[in-house]
Amino acid sequence: MGQMILGRKGRMVQVFNDDGKVVPATIVEAGPCTVTQVKSVKTDGYNAVQLAFEKVKERSVTKPLLGIFKKVNSEPHRFLREWRLDAEPTQKTGEVITCTTFKKGDLVDVIGVTKGRGTAGVMKRHGFHGRPASHGHMCHRRPGSIGMHSDPGRVFKGKKMAGHYGSARCTTKNLEVISVNEAENLILIKGAIPGFPGAFVTVRTALTGVPKAAAPASDKAKPATKAAPAAKPAKKK
Repeated sequence: MGQMILGRKGRMVQVFNDDGKVVPATIVEAGPCTVTQVKSVKTDGYNAVQLAFEKVKERSVTKPLLGIFKKVNSEPHRFLREWRLDAEPTQKTGEVITCTTFKKGDLVDVIGVTKGRGTAGVMKRHGFHGRPASHGHMCHRRPGSIGMHSDPGRVFKGKKMAGHYGSARCTTKNLEVISVNEAENLILIKGAIPGFPGAFVTVRTALTGVPKAAAPASDKAKPATKAAPAAKPAKKK
């Protein structure tokens, strides 16, 4: 069974790995998270655990959410997410989950909302190359023709055009956990994750990736040595 925790995205940094190479990484303030609800097949039709992150005042949450927190005698929280499970959950209501659920070398998926970029053209939104930029051309960044003939006489759905860009749910998969700081509730994750600095993110155990096992030094392949050339037969006099 995998693990999940909620947090906020921090800034990006550079760290040196065990091989001495510089690796880009993102700091995530992960937890502590409170278990506010435990669901099972018997009571709700499916197995799940609801987590809450970042305590706030009562006036900052809606009354339906406030009712959930009061039901479990928990303080109000700002960010809630549900985590579905295959088996019946072992967590208990009111339990606190910290960043120690992950360890160095784990592979995780990070779910967040991408940066909002407003209304963008086709070159920025879809990566179109654009038209010639030289003198005399009047359509430098336009998408070009989008129409059809009289049959079918319409534009097909899904046509790549200008429009709203960003502010969409995004999952970055199979990122490696570089380190875990239990004292400050921080997780250092290799690579970039979606969202702006300070945005809420969900970190879960990777669903598809397989961690790379470090091979022992004795098993490392040794460079092949060239065999000595065979002696040439002596020439007959």
